[in-house]
Parts: sequence; structure tokens; C-alpha cells
Amino acid sequence: MTAVTIGIQFAYLFLMIAKTYTSGLWGIDSFLVEVEVDAGKGFPSFHIVGLPESSVKESKERVKSAIKNTGYLLPQGSVTINLAPASLKKGDSSFDLPIAIGIIKATHQLDESDTSNYFLLGELALDGGIKKVIGALSSTLLAKKLGMKGIILPHMNAKEASIVSGITIIPVRNLSEVIHFFQNRLVIPAEVSSFEDFLPKDKNVFNDFNEVKGQESAKRAVEIAAAGGHNLIMVGPPGSGKTMIAKRISSILPSLGFDEAIETTQIYSIVGLTHFHKALITERPFRAPHHTISDVGLIGGGKYPRPGEVSLSHNGVLFLDELPEFKRNSLEVLRQPLEDKVVTISRSMTTLSFPASFMLVCAMNPCPCGYYGHKTKQCSCTEEQIRRYRMKISGPLLDRIDLQIEVQSVSYHDMSDIRTGKSSIEIRTNVEKTRLLQKERYKTYKNIFNNSQLNSKLMKQFCALDDQSLSLLEKAMNHYNLSARAYDRIIKVARTIADLEFQENIKSTHIAEAIKYRCLDKSQ
Repeated sequence: MTAVTIGIQFAYLFLMIAKTYTSGLWGIDSFLVEVEVDAGKGFPSFHIVGLPESSVKESKERVKSAIKNTGYLLPQGSVTINLAPASLKKGDSSFDLPIAIGIIKATHQLDESDTSNYFLLGELALDGGIKKVIGALSSTLLAKKLGMKGIILPHMNAKEASIVSGITIIPVRNLSEVIHFFQNRLVIPAEVSSFEDFLPKDKNVFNDFNEVKGQESAKRAVEIAAAGGHNLIMVGPPGSGKTMIAKRISSILPSLGFDEAIETTQIYSIVGLTHFHKALITERPFRAPHHTISDVGLIGGGKYPRPGEVSLSHNGVLFLDELPEFKRNSLEVLRQPLEDKVVTISRSMTTLSFPASFMLVCAMNPCPCGYYGHKTKQCSCTEEQIRRYRMKISGPLLDRIDLQIEVQSVSYHDMSDIRTGKSSIEIRTNVEKTRLLQKERYKTYKNIFNNSQLNSKLMKQFCALDDQSLSLLEKAMNHYNLSARAYDRIIKVARTIADLEFQENIKSTHIAEAIKYRCLDKSQ
């Protein structure tokens, strides 16, 4: 028996309470968790308290095996782990590492080490390896906010965390490295990155708008929608290019800024969708869930609430193809995030909010067979079938969609034309200029960045109409029996059309074009 082992066993006579620091997830943010370890005498036992969920309760087996297989001794008596505050649930495996270090400290195998200046984060393998965890970016932001010296976390999470400046990021691969680091026996180089390091080097656009043949009217409407952050629905027969157009919308939106990239990455991080080689989300998300998706999958929720597709589309595009095929329930719950730009999930014990500021893009056929109003193909649907098909989408949801456009079948002449239209980069340039104009105009107003976000008060201030425009709008309201929401949407879209032309005032031509983009209201 070595002198070190004898010394450790003697120290067991003076076991103590040790403390380490980590974080738990609350929505997309993190909260401080103090891991208190009491290793004492008595009958051998291992208890974790402080509202641990199943994955945390199971950590005792991972921790015991990792400590043993790393070559350190386990306490011989009772061990109690308290995760404070005890009033908040802890539900992921990232507590393994702070628990293990707490036990090693409590048994005097890490006597002279000061861990109080570091956050610890990591899931332990049975051999002592450290696996990737979720929510690393949120934890790093919290550690910086609390003034911690650094955060020790799995090397697979280091790139993601390194975008946060002002805190030392220590990547580790196994439990031994953590212990040796605290014992000053190992120097681990800190992970350092800048925002520019994550930006794509290849500027080419994979899905480019110059690949879309014809559809000039639809492309004009899409440019307006992108410039003002407006929601959009496309109505047209199968094969007219609705999905092709939708997939290219994210390519004409302005690039993500640093704050937007951080917030978007936080959402992807807590659902485990970040990768080592693409640790920061730098391109606007494009999400296209299938129409069979559940309410929870679309909106978010579950036993331990996690973000749904609407939050994964934050700062990007949510595309719902074949809109009438989605469950009515799922579509109706979209109304709140479309208005509030946030999803609120309430459970008996907690209420969580996830950001959901996205551009909604939808596509649908004009009727069940898809050929109502087609130039050459005969529609086989009855009027009642068409009415029931369109009634699957409620009026309140349609009112929240700013542009409703018809997409016609592409003619042979357009398909065979070798000329290319405007590229995504050209369109994006126009969109970015228009967005900058709006950002400057609304800079003194909180959470208002584009025209789609204007409220009634700001519309009166920035969207004044002349007599000719008011007369035209009145005629459209009366003729098509439009709702008050549709009235607001038309004015907001007209404001964006004027901005694209760098016109200070809205003219009747802008109102006329905005009215043109209400095809479903007109047909009803």
C-alpha cells in the first residue's frame, strides 16, 4: 500500500462537505446550481436531492464507475448530493462532472484545489471520458455574467462556448484531465474563437433565385416579404414552383448579426443540434416540418419543455407546405407566436417561454385536386369540396399573413428561356438596404426592427396615407369585405413597397400593389 493511499484512507476519518458550481436549463437560459457533496460515515449509500429528474438520478452509477475507473477512491460511507436551489428541476446529464469533482474534493483527493472560480459541465462515461452536453452556450453566458474565471466543459462543446469572450474556456476529454488541471499538473490551452471564425468562407448560394424560371410576380412578392419581414402564403397548382421559391427565401434575408446568432444557437444548443464543426448558427434557419407533425413538435412542450419548430425557426423561416393538410389545432396555436414573437408553455409546476420571431411562409393548392383555375387542366373538385378545403385554414390565421399570392404554372416559353433572373445576392442587397432604412427609422422604439412589427400607434406616425390612397383602400375594404387586420397588413406591405423604392411617403400605387397580394381574401 502506497503512502498516498494510506494518506487518503486516513483522510476519510475527516470527511467534509465540498461544493462545486454548474448550471441548469430554464427555457433557453441557464440558472446557477450549487452542487453540495456531503461524504460522511455510516452505512454505504448514495442519494441525490434537489428535484433531480431521471437522467440526473442515474448519474450516481456513471459517477461511481468513472471515479473508480479513473483510479480514485470512492467514499466508504453515506454520500448525499444536494443540487441547490432545490425548488427548480434539474433534468440533464451535465451534472455528472461537478458531482464527481465534488466527491473527490469531499474525500480529500483534491485538497489544495480551488474549484470555486469555475463552472463544471459534462456527462461522464463509465471509463471516465467526458461526453458532449446540451446548453453549453447558455451555461457559458451565465458563467461570464456571474464573474467566473472560466468554464470546464467537454471538448465537443468548446467551439460553441468559445464565441463568448471575457471568460476562459477549458476543453477536457476525461475526468483525469480535470483533476490534473486543478492540481496544476496539467496545462490545458483555452479554446479561443471570434465571430468571424464561424462565418462561412464560401459566399456562393446553394439555392439561388436565378434558378427559378418565370414567376416574376411571385419573386417580386417574396422580395417585398423579405424586405419587411412579412408573412407570406403562395397558392398555386402542383409543380408551379412554390416549394422551390420557399427554399430560396432564407438566401435573400439579411445575414445574422452577432446577437441574433447567439440567441439562435442557444435554441439549437438546448435541443442538441449544434455540431463541433458548426458550433455557431450563422445562417438564418429554414425549417420545413411535415404536415403530420404533432402540436408539441410544432410549438414545443413535452414533460420537460423543449423548443418546437417555431422556435427552431427563430430569426429565420418556417415553411409549411400543403398548409390545409396540417391539423387545425396545430395551425391555431400558431396565432400567439405570430403576434407575440414568443411561445409560452405552461405546465402545472412551471411556465417557460421560448423566442419565436420567424417569417411564416406557407404553400397550398387552390383546391384538393390542385387544378382549380388552371389554364389547361380541368379541375375535378366540386364547389363544396373547394369550400371545405379552404375552410381548413381559419380566417384569424389568414389575417396574420401579410401577402397572399397566386403562383401560376410555368409556361414552356419561361422554362426554355436561357436567360437568368436576379440572383439571390442581388435581391439580398436590396433587402438589406431596405431593412437598414427601417432599422434607422425605428431605432428609438424597443423591439421594432421592420415594418411587419409596427403597431397601430406607429402606423399612424410612419404610414400616413394621402386622399387618393385612402379612397382606393376604402373601395377595396368594402368590395372584398376585408377585416381590420387585413387593413393593417395592406398598409404595412405598402410601407415596405415604398421603402424598396426609397420613397418617404406611401402612394396610391403602393397601396394598389399591396391590395393585389390578398388573393385568398378576394376569392372568398
